[in-house]
Amino acid sequence: MFPRRLAGAAAAAARAVPRSWGLLALLANQCSFVTGLRVRRAQQIALLYGRLYSDSARRVLLGRLWRRLRGRSGHASAVMAALAGVFVWDEERIQEEELQRSIDEMKRLEEMSAMFQSPGVERHPPEPKSPTGGSEAAEAKEQPWEMVMDKKHFKLWRRPITGSHLYQYRVFGTYTDVTPRQFFNVQLDTEYRKKWDALVIKLEVIERDSVSGSEVLHWVTHFPYPMYSRDYVYVRRYSVDQENNVMVLVSRAVEHPSVPESPEFVRVRSYESQMVIRPHKSFDEVSFISFKR
Repeated sequence: MFPRRLAGAAAAAARAVPRSWGLLALLANQCSFVTGLRVRRAQQIALLYGRLYSDSARRVLLGRLWRRLRGRSGHASAVMAALAGVFVWDEERIQEEELQRSIDEMKRLEEMSAMFQSPGVERHPPEPKSPTGGSEAAEAKEQPWEMVMDKKHFKLWRRPITGSHLYQYRVFGTYTDVTPRQFFNVQLDTEYRKKWDALVIKLEVIERDSVSGSEVLHWVTHFPYPMYSRDYVYVRRYSVDQENNVMVLVSRAVEHPSVPESPEFVRVRSYESQMVIRPHKSFDEVSFISFKR
């Protein structure tokens, strides 16, 4: 009697396995169908917006929707932004505070200029204070600056970037053979950069922000064999302050839907740069001091 019951239970279990697999397959197909339907609907919505609204209005509308989704789910917002092909300037543009932080750091280095006249006096200069800087915990993680080069008109520091093998560099120097405006324009002129920099493979402005003057650039630069060439997608913004006699240029890496990652290049995702120029007299007279990080 017992063997018969055991055999019956085994047979029932054998029949249950195909049924369970069948249910799982049905559920998977249903999920795939629903996902595909939602993606198609999102594409149709994006196409409809493209027909009904102007480019600027569409960006504003989709940007608001993207920010709402961002608060709920990072994955959902990323998918929405990718499907809509939108770069959200409200989130990515360089703010006035970022420009001011760079200027304040320049002022701090100028205050220390007396120390610079005596080589070796201070190998670990105090950290420039950022009035709108991050939390104390974030500042505590940063390593002190290490003096690498200490010349009369040229100072160079470096410090390791937390969590990586890379270094961050800071330069402070005086130029006496070019005007501030000429030097600054060379930094901004992408077409001229292609002429004097033989390593440039591609350098283009992808998009401009009419509100702040920020612009997104795609820069591809050659690296020697056997290394792959690098490409950068970054947003930059500059300001020329006549009243305070200072020029500032700030850049940092971003993602842009028009420039997907290419297998031909290594995408540099950790990139930022700040440059501040202060003329000794005017923007069009030779001699100025410059800070770059």
